[in-house]
Order: sequence, then C-alpha cells, then structure tokens
Amino acid sequence: MAEETFKALLVSRDADKKQSVAFTELTDADLMEGDVTVAVEATTINYKDGLAITGKSPVVRHFPLIPGIDFAGTVTASTNPEWKAGDKVILNGWGVGEVHHGAYAQKARVKGEWLVPLPDGMSARDAMAIGTAGYTAMLCVMALERHGITPERGSIVVTGAAGGVGSVAISVLSKLGYHVIAVTGREAEHGYLRDLGAAEILPRDELSTPGRPLGKERWAGGVDAVGSHTLANVLAMTSYGGAVAACGLAQGMDLPASVAPFILRGVSLLGVDSVMAPRALRLEAWKRIARDLDHAKLAALSTTMPFDALINAAHDIVEGKVRGRLVVEM
Repeated sequence: MAEETFKALLVSRDADKKQSVAFTELTDADLMEGDVTVAVEATTINYKDGLAITGKSPVVRHFPLIPGIDFAGTVTASTNPEWKAGDKVILNGWGVGEVHHGAYAQKARVKGEWLVPLPDGMSARDAMAIGTAGYTAMLCVMALERHGITPERGSIVVTGAAGGVGSVAISVLSKLGYHVIAVTGREAEHGYLRDLGAAEILPRDELSTPGRPLGKERWAGGVDAVGSHTLANVLAMTSYGGAVAACGLAQGMDLPASVAPFILRGVSLLGVDSVMAPRALRLEAWKRIARDLDHAKLAALSTTMPFDALINAAHDIVEGKVRGRLVVEM
C-alpha cells in the first residue's frame, strides 16, 4: 500500500548554491526527528519567512528544507509525556524553518519542549494572526515593563509600525494605556494605525537617515523592528532613563549610533530574541497576549490567504508591501 502523502513547500539548493522553492508532496518518512507529530492547521508569514523563501538572506541553513517558523495545530501522535493526541499547540522559533523542517506543510514533527499550549478561547487562526511577530511584540512590551517604562513615563515610539511586530505592539501598548507614536513610510496606512491605537504618526524619513548622536528627548521608550539608522535615531531621542526594545533588522543589521544616549541619558537598549526564548517566558507572553490583545483589533490587523499563495506573499513582505499579519490556512 502506498504511503499517504501531504502537501509541503520545499526550499532546495543546486550544486552552484542557487536556491529554488516549489510545492511538493512528502510522506511521514521525509519528516525530521521529534517526539510529537502535529497536523498543521494554520501558519503565517513573517519577514524572516519572506527572507527564507526569496533567499534574500541565509535564513535556511539545511537543504532541502520546509520553511516556516510558526504553526498552530493538533497533536496526532506523541511519545512526549507532556503531550497527547488531540492537544492544541503552538510553535514559534527554535530553529524550525531554519535547520529543522518547518510550518509550510500539512504535517510537522518536532520536539515536545518546543511547543506551548494554545490558550483557551483562541483558535489556530487567531494564534497565527499573532504568530512570531505578535509574540515578539509582546516580549518587547514585557521587556519595557521590566525596565519600569510605565505609561506615566511618557510616549512609546514603534518603528515599522504597519508591519507584523509594529501592528501588534501598537494594539497592545494602546490597550495598556500608553501614548503610542507610530513610524511608517506608508501614508496609506495612517487610518489603519490610528484604528489600532496610534496617537501620533511620524514619517519614516524623519528617522531613517543619519542623525545626530543626541537629539531632542521625544519618548520614554521604543519598540524597534528596523535597526540601522532608525534605531540609532530612536535611541538618540529617548528621554533620560528610557529604554528601547530592539527585535528586528528591516532597514539593516548595522547600528550607526554613538554611546551618547547611554552615557549622557542613561538610556538602555534591550535586546529581544524570540527564537530561543526560554519556555517560561513564552508561556507568560502567550498568556499576556490572550489577555492584553484586543481580539476585535486582531481581525483588523490580519489577512487570511491560501497555502498556494505563500511564494508571492514572501516577495511582498520582503518588499514592504504587507500590512499587519498574514494567516495561511492549510
């Protein structure tokens, strides 16, 4: 009897290291090692996934590989004592979609310790409307809170505001009572950003070019998914004792800044990593998402698309054409 197949997106590389990507049919034998098998019900596309599929950055480090760093679904088989068939789970990061077969398939086999439970009242689609981008945004908010950046301290600036991290950060921060300043280069998105809770909107050009080592104090904190000159300028304009949570590199991996904000204003740069974040932090972040993210806004910041639209969407997200979050229904 022929083994049952499932649909998957596979990234391959030829002898000349030229990358290609195509939809294919795989079997369970093609999956990698793991003690939990999951029927993937929904996934999403993050900026990092866009880089993986387009090959614009060396995200995929094992070939051939199923990309996709996020999924939500139902456990179908498990030898891990923590999980049983029927459990609803979420996966974010852990090198999945980079060195281990990822989310862009109807099945995934992973290590049980990489999974977290789907919060009560949340569907697989809801979880992927949040995804790594939204979970990273929550980690940024939590980092600012741990540093004592309360709404009373002043405004919070959010760069890359119309993207996935930015959209969720604005929604959460505004619900928590912060005055949010959104930074975007897309004028058409101003209404969308105000609906999410942005109180002010700044044009991207104000922050994206080389600036002074120290500028006027404009905000108490920031969430930055952009890097490069943008992050340098955000730091230069952060008020005394403020903090900026940095989690992305949409403009670049460089940081052309000076030590002035750190030594003259006591500003802190808080690095936020979602891929290898410890499980306790993940569980707290997802609990906070369930509580602090407005579910009406979640619908507004997400768009659903079919599995076969993934490759085109990858190009769109890398080119900065995507608003909010993309949910892929399997």
